[in-house]
Amino acid sequence: MEKQKHRRWPWILAALAIVLVLLGLDYWNLLPHKTYTAEYFGIETLQSPLDADGDGIDDYTDIMLGARQDAENHPTYDPSYFAGGYPPEDRGVCTDVVWRAFQNAGYDLKALIDADIAENTELYPRVQGTPDPNIDFRRVPNLRVFFGRYAESLTTDPYEIAEWQPGDIVTFEGRHIGIISDKRNKDGIPYLIHNSGQPKREEDALLRCHRNHPISGHFRWVGGTKTN
Repeated sequence: MEKQKHRRWPWILAALAIVLVLLGLDYWNLLPHKTYTAEYFGIETLQSPLDADGDGIDDYTDIMLGARQDAENHPTYDPSYFAGGYPPEDRGVCTDVVWRAFQNAGYDLKALIDADIAENTELYPRVQGTPDPNIDFRRVPNLRVFFGRYAESLTTDPYEIAEWQPGDIVTFEGRHIGIISDKRNKDGIPYLIHNSGQPKREEDALLRCHRNHPISGHFRWVGGTKTN
């Protein structure tokens, strides 16, 4: 009987190891999952009336595609300070997903943020009265203030699925930011394109991030027109 018990242990440990591996793969969204479109849920995909770079693709879509390109490039997570502001193409953090996404749509987000900070320094607590163009545009609190002033503010409830559109910007408490994908999970929750150093950069992570750090802002770009 004792020998039989000893023989069972390797199988039990192997089974536990498999379960742990599967849980890890699922947590990091590395297991295959079916994705859905907005149309599947009867949601109209909005298109921006603007096309800043004149490439025939509206701004919302261009922003989303730019974020996806950064996700596919999979830059190494690196929060280092860089002279000139911009990190190398193979480096970046969550905020770099955003300015690269906007660059793809024809916008110089760094220049826009730097100009607003220079003119309205008191509105940006994170700069502590001393603007630094080398880093200000890569800090989530500054982006949240900027988008609160120059983008349409929308619901922060991730379950209001019809209100979330490709190219939307979402910020989280705890200093994280990402771009909304055109992919959705089986419940209609949109995928998030972001960089926190995770293996998969476009993933079903909006709710997970929201549970860890509640959504603090949800914005839709309107071309830089002041909203408040």
